Amino acid sequence: MRRSAALLALFPWATIALASAPAPAPTAPGVTPDMVQTGSDIPAKWEEPKEGYDYIKRDVMIPMRDGVKLHTIIVIPKNAHGLPMLLERTPYDATFDLQHDAPKLRDAVWSAQREWVDDGYIIVSQDIRGKYGSEGKYVMTRPPIGALNPTKTDDTTDAYDTIDWLVKNVPQSNGRVGMIGSSYDGWTVTMALLGPHPALKVAAPESPMIDGWMGDDWFHYGAFRQVNLDYFTEQTSKTGKGKEVARPTPDDYANFLEVGSAGKWAEKNGFDQLGFWKRLSVHPAYDAFWQGQALDKAVVARPSTVPTMWLQGLWDQEDMYGAVHSYEALTAAGHGANNHLVMGPWYHSQINRSATELGPLKWKGDTAADFRRDVLIPFFDEYLKDRKQATPLPAAMIYNPSEKHWDKFASWPGTSSLTPLYLQPGNGLSFQPASAGEDSYVSDPAKPVPFLAPPVGFSEHARWTTWLVQDQRAAGTRTDVLSYETPVLDKAVTVQGAPFADIFAKTTGTDGDFVVKLIDVYPNVAEQPEMSGYQLPISMDIFRGRYRQSFEHPSAIPAGQVQEYKFRLPTVNYVFKPGHRIMVQIQSSLFPLYDRNPQTYVPNIFFAKPEDYKKATVSVEYGAGGASAVLLPVVAASTAEK
Repeated sequence: MRRSAALLALFPWATIALASAPAPAPTAPGVTPDMVQTGSDIPAKWEEPKEGYDYIKRDVMIPMRDGVKLHTIIVIPKNAHGLPMLLERTPYDATFDLQHDAPKLRDAVWSAQREWVDDGYIIVSQDIRGKYGSEGKYVMTRPPIGALNPTKTDDTTDAYDTIDWLVKNVPQSNGRVGMIGSSYDGWTVTMALLGPHPALKVAAPESPMIDGWMGDDWFHYGAFRQVNLDYFTEQTSKTGKGKEVARPTPDDYANFLEVGSAGKWAEKNGFDQLGFWKRLSVHPAYDAFWQGQALDKAVVARPSTVPTMWLQGLWDQEDMYGAVHSYEALTAAGHGANNHLVMGPWYHSQINRSATELGPLKWKGDTAADFRRDVLIPFFDEYLKDRKQATPLPAAMIYNPSEKHWDKFASWPGTSSLTPLYLQPGNGLSFQPASAGEDSYVSDPAKPVPFLAPPVGFSEHARWTTWLVQDQRAAGTRTDVLSYETPVLDKAVTVQGAPFADIFAKTTGTDGDFVVKLIDVYPNVAEQPEMSGYQLPISMDIFRGRYRQSFEHPSAIPAGQVQEYKFRLPTVNYVFKPGHRIMVQIQSSLFPLYDRNPQTYVPNIFFAKPEDYKKATVSVEYGAGGASAVLLPVVAASTAEK
C-alpha cells in the first residue's frame, strides 16, 4: 500500500487513469453467456453457400515464369467434362465478365458471354500484369521482348504461361483454348499469336490496337487524338481504374481551346507523373519507338498457324486500322490460309453488343448477335469442339451497309485497283481530269472545325460512338471546308477496298493538317424523311502535313509551294446508288478529337506555344497545277461470292 501511495505521489495523473478504468459490466437479470458478444460479428472469411448454382467459380493466382502471379477467374459449368476454354486477358478488371451473383451462369455473365455459355464453354478472364488483382508492373501495351522491352517477359509469354497452367489445372476442360477480346484485349490476343501455346487452337482479335501511331488509338498519321488523355489517367494513374481529368466546363471544344496544346493540358493536369505520357510525348514522329511495337509488322515476322479471325467495325471510332492491316500484311506475306477478315457495320466493340442500328442507319435484325451465333461461335467450335462448319468461313466477310447484307470474298481486293475521282471547278467531282484551277480557304487555329457540333463532351457515349456517321451538312456551311460533289448518279458506283486521298495543295504556313472525307449524299427518302439530303461519311481520315515525305523524319512545308499529300482512307464495301451523289470534303482540323496544328513548323507540336498558332491560307489545286482526287477502289460489279 505504501509503495502504491508513493507511486501515486510521483505520478498523480495515474489516479485519473485508475478512476476512468471501466467497471465490470453488471450482470442483468436474465442475461446468459450466449447473449454476450465480445468479438466481431463479421467472420474472418464468409463462405457463401452455392447450392442451386449451375457453375463453379475459381479465383486463382497463376504463376508466370518470373514468379509474378496473375489474377484469374475461371467459371466452369457444373458437371462439365471435356469443354473448351475461352480466354480473355484484360487491363479492365477480370471480374467484369462475371457481373452478377446469380444462380444461373448465363445470368451472371455480361451480355457478350451468354451465347458462349449457351454453347458450352469454360470462361476464363485474367487481369494482365500490374492491373487490378495481378502482381507485377504495368506497362501500357507492353512491347514484345526486344530492344523496347529488355526483360524476359511480355504478353506473349504471359499468355503462354497462363494457357499452360490452365490445361494442366482445369480437369473439366478438353485441353483446348480459344482467345478473344476487343480493343486492348484484342491487342493481348495478337500478342499471344506471336508465340502461341500448342493448346491455343483459335483466336479472334476484335478491333485490336495494332499500330498506335499510324491509325489506331494514339495518333492518325501523326495527328494526336486528344480523347485519349483521359484514358492515360484512367489506365496509368493507379492499379485499378483511375479518374478522367476534371473539366472546367461540360464543353470539351471550349476546354481544350482555352488550354492550348495537348502538352499544356497534360502539364496542367499532372501528367508529368505518368510514364506512358512522358514516353509518348517525346516521340511525336514514327520513329523506332512506334515502329518497334507495330504488331502488323510483328505478326508477319513471327507468323502463327492458329486460325485467326481479324474483326472490326466499318465505323470504328477508336481502332480503325489494326485488324484490316494485320490481315492484309499476313495475306501479302503468304499466310492467308489461316487468317480471315470480318468487318461489320459497327462502332468500336459493338460486335459484343446489340447492333440493330448505328446512329441513323437501321439494319435488318441484330447484325452483331446474328454474327456471333451464326459465324463467330461456329468458327471457334470447329477448332475447339471438332464441329465442322457446313459453310467454311471465307477469306473475307464485309458488310455492305448500303444494301444491308453481308458480302463474302474469296480474296479481299484491298488497294489493288484505284480509279481517280477528280476535284473540278465549281465544286464538282468527275472521273474525268479537270482544267487547271484552285480553291482556297483560311484555316484559323483559333476557330478549328469541330468533329461534332459543340458543345461536345468526350464522355458522351452515344455521340462518341456514332460521330463517324453524323451528317456533314453543318461542316459544309463553313468557309474553311471545301465541298465537291458529283452530279446525281444515273447508275450505281460500287467501291470495295481502301480509298486514297491524293491532294495537291499549297499553304502560307509551314505546317498543316488535311482532313479528307468521302461522303454519300442522299436524295429525298420518303420512308425515312430524316435521311433526306443526309451527308453520310463513308470513309475519312486526317493527315499531318509535316509527314508528307517521311513518317519518321518530319519536315517543314515550304510556304507557297504545291505539295502532294497522299494517304490511305479507311476500308469500304459500299454502293453509291442511282439518285445519290458522291461528295468529297477537305478541311484542316477535327477538333478537339485531334490536337490543333499550329500551322507554324515547330519541333514538337505537343509543346507548341500560343504564338506558334497562326492563320494560314490553304489552296487546293486541280487540273494541270495538281490533279487533286480521291482514288476509289471502283469495281464494275461486286466481287462478292454468290
